[in-house]
Amino acid sequence: MKQHWWYVYILSNKKDWILYIWVTSELIRRIYEHKNWIVEWFTKKYFVENLVYYEQYLDIITAIEREKQLKKWTRIKKIKLFESNNPDWRDLYEDLI
Repeated sequence: MKQHWWYVYILSNKKDWILYIWVTSELIRRIYEHKNWIVEWFTKKYFVENLVYYEQYLDIITAIEREKQLKKWTRIKKIKLFESNNPDWRDLYEDLI
């Protein structure tokens, strides 16, 4: 049986340093949609399209719990989380495709 993964991810736009956190089962497709402004008015409005962080989970419940947890964190705590592995806020999307 094929493993099904869930992803919690953080997008950013460098200009305003906006952070967007969400969960999906199809990370590559979802980031493509953000980059091409196919989804959500928020990401379109603020040009939030750079994947700066993501985590993988085996079940949707755990992924949603983590998403909710991250959304409650302060901005500084969120930035520290992904800057530990991505200090330059590099777009990780290219690594996935």
